[in-house]
Amino acid sequence: MSGDSAEPIREAVDAIYRRDSRRVLATLIRLLGDFDLAEEALHDAFIAAVERWPRDGLPANPRAWLVSAGRFKAVDSIRRRSRFDASVAALAERLDADTPDPAAFDEETVGDDHLRLIFTCCHPALPPDGQVALTLREVCGLTTEEIARAFLVTTPAVAQRIVRAKTKIRDAGIPYQIPERADLPSRLDSVLQVIYLVFNEGYSASSGESLTRHDLSAEAIRLGRLLGELLPEPEAIGLLALMLLHESRRAARTSAAGELVLLDDQDRALWNREQIAEGAALVERALSSRRFGPYTLQAAIAAVHGEAGDAAATDWAQIVGLYDVLLRADPSPVIALNRAAAVAMRDGPLAGLALIDEILARGELAEYHLAHSARADLYRRLGRAAEARACYERALALTRQEPERRFLERRLAELRNGEGGKS
Repeated sequence: MSGDSAEPIREAVDAIYRRDSRRVLATLIRLLGDFDLAEEALHDAFIAAVERWPRDGLPANPRAWLVSAGRFKAVDSIRRRSRFDASVAALAERLDADTPDPAAFDEETVGDDHLRLIFTCCHPALPPDGQVALTLREVCGLTTEEIARAFLVTTPAVAQRIVRAKTKIRDAGIPYQIPERADLPSRLDSVLQVIYLVFNEGYSASSGESLTRHDLSAEAIRLGRLLGELLPEPEAIGLLALMLLHESRRAARTSAAGELVLLDDQDRALWNREQIAEGAALVERALSSRRFGPYTLQAAIAAVHGEAGDAAATDWAQIVGLYDVLLRADPSPVIALNRAAAVAMRDGPLAGLALIDEILARGELAEYHLAHSARADLYRRLGRAAEARACYERALALTRQEPERRFLERRLAELRNGEGGKS
């Protein structure tokens, strides 16, 4: 195949890697029974695809091809090692005897493998921080740096959590399976947390040139749907609703040039009304159970925003009331910050500023850029330009995402030019 005709195949390989690599990895982990061996097999499978697909053409089922190629490469590697290491000879024999039919790698099977992998990574024998870090790395493909930013911890700390979690799974013989239905509720909280963190990284990337990563948020929604089908608990339904309602705004969150657009300034004609309707219906379903929790309450807040035809029509009193309930259910400083912003919209910037100052005075969120940018915006609305500039500069120093950095730089420029007065 010529260089020009091979280019579409190479682009297809890249697209398949972005879309399917973690699903292929999940199936390889099931087949090979080892995280590191499966990761090496995944890498080898895509190398083989880059070499062979431009020559042979795109296979009818690329995902099945990659699983088969990865398994073959792993078995071949283990055979070679078994000549010199008797400890891997039994593994080589087992893999030789277990030769799956590539036709079995259909959408349902691969989806089940992905869900099995999530529950394995979220096994209660692992510490909670290890569960989340391992799942984000292995199921969703986030780098250790991205996970560290999501957790507000160092990259080496995340790397250690992942290594310890893998070691625990191996040494304790943790099974690669979906738990029995009776055990599912106790395992749900960690799984929901993982899915939500994946969605957050996709909805508002922690760093880089792009505000969002659609691949991650779409994957989180897909996993949320799978989980809801498997275990239709109110909070699983509430989380899916929350993700759909936030995702509905994606097209309006950036300008044509990729610049950040705040909620009040978004063109609501660009909001996805189908996702809003589905999310709102799921919120009602979860609330009617009377067994809902923080995800459902956050979804209810998002639904109130979705119902408003424009920013002025937003029912801030209802939103503050929902935040009051949410803060009792989940007394976190980030929830308190969001409530403070809602109070500022209901009662004015001074009321919101007092609440944010209380949060920062407790030493909470000192390194959280959104706390400082929220504080800056309230000072800006009060016409106190010097304080606003100081807060925007602090937020800018803590921000790693380029669209957010450019937004903060524009705010600072407006203040320097005397354009950032009350609004």
